Amino acid sequence: MGIKANLESVKSTFRNPDCLLVAVSKTKPIEDLREAYEAGIRDFGENKVQEIQEKQLEMPADTRWHMIGHLQSNKVKYIAPFVHLIHGVDSFKLLQEINKQGKKIDRVIPCLLQIHIAEEESKFGFDQAELQEMLNSREFLELTHVRIAGLMGMATFTDNQDQVRKEFRGLKDLFEKLKTRKLPNFVQLVEISMGMSGDYLIAQEEGSTMVRIGSAIFGSRSK
Repeated sequence: MGIKANLESVKSTFRNPDCLLVAVSKTKPIEDLREAYEAGIRDFGENKVQEIQEKQLEMPADTRWHMIGHLQSNKVKYIAPFVHLIHGVDSFKLLQEINKQGKKIDRVIPCLLQIHIAEEESKFGFDQAELQEMLNSREFLELTHVRIAGLMGMATFTDNQDQVRKEFRGLKDLFEKLKTRKLPNFVQLVEISMGMSGDYLIAQEEGSTMVRIGSAIFGSRSK
């Protein structure tokens, strides 16, 4: 099937039609992105700064770019002017750098805080103690050019659907608890980014508002 047919097939399975589909286009040629764009996709996810920079120049201006990979602090400046949402903010140091770069160009940059929910050590993200420490810090209150739009999490890569469901449910529970707290005005918790090609249906059942899907749309990635 082609990209348009793949998109229709994926969307037909959605448990929540209001969940945003972010098409993960990393390693894919610009022709594939244009085909997805013509099929109605506006939100594209990339995990390499150089790749998102190059593709941004070749796609229509209303394309929304999501940085979904691990982001190094020294590369924030390259995407700060145009990135629609940074999904993987996994440290306060990174958040401070995003704020710094946003201030330089007078732009408030939307972000998601990445929470470590998987049993795998290889996943990035705040644990709950680190998250609470940051939220309670004076330095956090001083941020002026970021907007915390919600949380992001990646489940363990496993065939055990009960475990995946438990991890997604834990992120949703944390999200709801945080919403009951008194937080700064720049924290506006509306999004939960969880779910990829292999587990997006479970993620939607557990409250995901956006899913990151690549191989089910574009086919397997190039090496």
